[in-house]
Amino acid sequence: MPGSTESYMAHFLEEVQMFDKLEDLLIRYEEIMGELSSPGIADNQARFRKLMKEQSDLTPIVDAYTEYKKCKQDIEDSLSMLEEEKDEEMREMIKETLNDSKKRVEELEQELKILLLPKDPNDDKNVIVEIRAGAGGDEAALFAAEIYRMYVHYAEKQRWKVELINVDEIGIGGMKEVQFTISGQGAYSKMKYESGVHRVQRVPETESGGRIHTSTISVAVMPEVDDDIDIVIEDKDIRIDVMRASGNGGQCVNTTDSAVRLTHYPSGIVVYSQTEKSQIQNKAKAFALLKSKLYDIEQQQRHDAEAEMRRSQIGTGDRSEKIRTYNFPQGRVTDHRIKLTLYKIDAIMDGDIQELIDNLTAADQAAKLAKMNQNVIA
Repeated sequence: MPGSTESYMAHFLEEVQMFDKLEDLLIRYEEIMGELSSPGIADNQARFRKLMKEQSDLTPIVDAYTEYKKCKQDIEDSLSMLEEEKDEEMREMIKETLNDSKKRVEELEQELKILLLPKDPNDDKNVIVEIRAGAGGDEAALFAAEIYRMYVHYAEKQRWKVELINVDEIGIGGMKEVQFTISGQGAYSKMKYESGVHRVQRVPETESGGRIHTSTISVAVMPEVDDDIDIVIEDKDIRIDVMRASGNGGQCVNTTDSAVRLTHYPSGIVVYSQTEKSQIQNKAKAFALLKSKLYDIEQQQRHDAEAEMRRSQIGTGDRSEKIRTYNFPQGRVTDHRIKLTLYKIDAIMDGDIQELIDNLTAADQAAKLAKMNQNVIA
């Protein structure tokens, strides 16, 4: 059975490579711990932070691998005891321990494969989110405002910080567009699956005939550009305009000449920040948004160039992709990328989107593992 032999060899090679890598990581972890315990390490703050970050990244891998090795040892010990033990009651207890250890080894092998998957370098970054109303007029703007509140509530549950950059409101409580930052541990790793077109199906409050309307909004989630990413903006390529904030009033808008608009000539991107009372703060927010947009363009171009890799991930990264439908009459939310339907629309609109994100993460990891296995066989 050549196919079976080939599959076995591929699996064997994969196992050897994985455990070689795990042993290397274990050695590296011990080196880091040794250096962190050395006197004077805190004097070099940059080195200290780098080591602490590396230790934090390696800890879950080392913990899982340590438990894996213990379970493997428990299996060996149980098999040895079974050879010598004559008492049936004791043998049953040993067999139970053996089965538990074998089951846990299988779970840990899968867990370790996922932990060793190449990490998205942006996963630990804060994010800038942009929501725009699409087809559907006022109803789309109302839905955009609801999705914004959904993300704010989700961020609060994660203990993340949300800051408005810009909002263009309509009089009935809707938003034509809104840009905001979310800061917190792992923000991009969770929020990145939200990019795309979100569709709502319901009877608008203004609809007298009771007909269901379909409206859309688009969501773009961009990693916030920090010092690790070099985005150069030349003075000659930018125009800065200062003006009075506009809008429907309220806490989000102030009436001083502090609003800032940036126009980036090479890309044609225009960004606007008006939520702070200080012109300096609005300028800083506008530049942060512009840098993230320029970085996002680079990322999108890279995605387009890596079509094969893109197909192995959840969603294409294409902002025009319809990713989710919110059907209010049926009380359901359907994520089209993983064909998952949840009948708890009220909870989801109140920020309970963790189940969606967990399923998207699991599907993404499964797709990457399958891709990695194909590469091993090839």
